[in-house]
Amino acid sequence: MRTEFEEFALARTPQLYRSAWLLCGERHQAEDLVQETLAKVFVRWNRRFGAPIDNPAAYAQTALVRTFLSARRRRSSTELAYADVPERAGPDPAAASDLRLALVAALAGLAPLDRTVLVLRYLEDLSVGEVAERLGLSEGAVRNRSMRALQRTRPLLDASYATARKDLP
Repeated sequence: MRTEFEEFALARTPQLYRSAWLLCGERHQAEDLVQETLAKVFVRWNRRFGAPIDNPAAYAQTALVRTFLSARRRRSSTELAYADVPERAGPDPAAASDLRLALVAALAGLAPLDRTVLVLRYLEDLSVGEVAERLGLSEGAVRNRSMRALQRTRPLLDASYATARKDLP
């Protein structure tokens, strides 16, 4: 059982981290979110009684989203640390992309549930029905939230995309 979970965790961690990073917008929070999610999946995976997990990948993704939303509801989720930023050994290659930074900024400006809907719907490429099922919403609510969230983010991303295209050879 333990080796099966370890294989699952090794295979799914990159995808879970990508989703977590898109939801959180910060590397350390994303790493913490993935660890907390894998801990929850591990507990469920090793449960002696009850039905086994039918689709572990979907279960892990749902646990990740619900853990993220639960953390955002806590009052402490808005606290910011005021420590000095440590020096880095080298430049972060992900920070060089204007388009990526614009996407992070646009997602950060959304409510957590709207951000989650956009990440699952468009970046994870899930259907409206799958997103609705994972979030416990109706399909109409998912469509409505995604439409309104896209209206808010599209002007920011269109301007950044146009700027990024000018820089290409």
